[in-house]
Amino acid sequence: MYQSEFTQFMNDFLAKNPEVDAERRALRLTWWDRQLDLDDLKRWKASRVPQKPYVYQPD
Repeated sequence: MYQSEFTQFMNDFLAKNPEVDAERRALRLTWWDRQLDLDDLKRWKASRVPQKPYVYQPD
């Protein structure tokens, strides 16, 4: 099966440096895989300012 040079490089790099994958997983938990606070989400949506159709048009 064909693999690009980049894919080969990344596979070799991750095989030689397994700590990189563990760090990637830990950082993913920090930013992406976390519980949302629904009250915060409601407040963020309520406080949004609607964007004008053309932002550079003077009023």
